[in-house]
Amino acid sequence: MQQLRALARGIDRLNDWVGRAVSWLTLIMVLVTVVIVVLRYGFNVGFIWMQESVRFMHAFVFLLCAGYTLLHNGHVRVDIFYLKMSERRKAMVDIFGSIFFLIPVCSAILFYSWDYVLNSWAQLEGSLEERGLHAVYLLKTTIWAFSVLMILQAVSRVIHGTATLTGREHLNDEEEEPVL
Repeated sequence: MQQLRALARGIDRLNDWVGRAVSWLTLIMVLVTVVIVVLRYGFNVGFIWMQESVRFMHAFVFLLCAGYTLLHNGHVRVDIFYLKMSERRKAMVDIFGSIFFLIPVCSAILFYSWDYVLNSWAQLEGSLEERGLHAVYLLKTTIWAFSVLMILQAVSRVIHGTATLTGREHLNDEEEEPVL
């Protein structure tokens, strides 16, 4: 069990690092959007690549930070019952939800996006606009990264939940994150 908990901590560190690193794109996205607006309305100049870069950054933040958000219990959840559950019941719900919902859905996304992403790479797919960003294949690859990071975080939740059920770990009431 100790090795599994070390694996879970490693997964948690990975998703935490990816989330913190990619989250900086939100600031860059805001700054680029301000530049776009100033150029467009102040100087009547526009760059398609700049507008597309905001869309790329938004997708990167949304897809690559999903595991980070799950790690920190930031995803939307109906807390009518879960909020008042004991630590053990929360662990059971997390294990059940991860095994029967999260991992299968992310596995299906990975499976069904396989050809979609590979075809994009085979063509080195670019923007439909001549002066757009010609790296759509990189954007589509984040679908795989999203699925893998979410599956890994689900595995971590199962390990943490199992450790909670066996008394080897408990949840901190304030943060609701595993305390090792």
